Amino acid sequence: MVQLTRIYTKGGDKGSTSLGTGKRVPKHDPRVAAYGTIDEANAAIGIARLHAEGELDQMLSRIQNDLFDLGADLCRPEIDGKEEGLRIVEAQVERLEREIDAMNAKLTPLNSFVLPGGTPVAAYLHLGRTIVRRAEREMTALAERESVNPAAIRYANRLSDHLFVAARAANEWGRRDVLWQPGANR
Repeated sequence: MVQLTRIYTKGGDKGSTSLGTGKRVPKHDPRVAAYGTIDEANAAIGIARLHAEGELDQMLSRIQNDLFDLGADLCRPEIDGKEEGLRIVEAQVERLEREIDAMNAKLTPLNSFVLPGGTPVAAYLHLGRTIVRRAEREMTALAERESVNPAAIRYANRLSDHLFVAARAANEWGRRDVLWQPGANR
């Protein structure tokens, strides 16, 4: 378990930070950017949870915890091919898939793209989804340069799908979805 006794250390005052391995890197390092974006997504999901209830809130609670696991995974790169530290595992990806399938089974098929909106919880879930998509782009760019846990990338990919379906579920199972009308304002 993590124990925080000091909130500020002054260690980053010159523009660097420590990875989970203790290695110092610039705060703009692609790895730091990736787990920072995951943290941002977690904050957006926290806002969504202010409006969520029941099973949706429970799913989002699990996801928030997973996102800390994902951040821990990203902040601790492999050293000499050894995967030490907390890692996202396939069971977490599979749980998202089961939840997506269960929610999607209750939704009517789409005949247009969905615009972010409808209910407050859905709008915030769409915000979280777009942030997760950015994190996924950062993670895949990082994976071209350094080792990244493949399950972590799959988790981010599945999570954005999950948040999309959850947003539709939060929009009264799609009845309050705001649909794109191509060329409507010409």
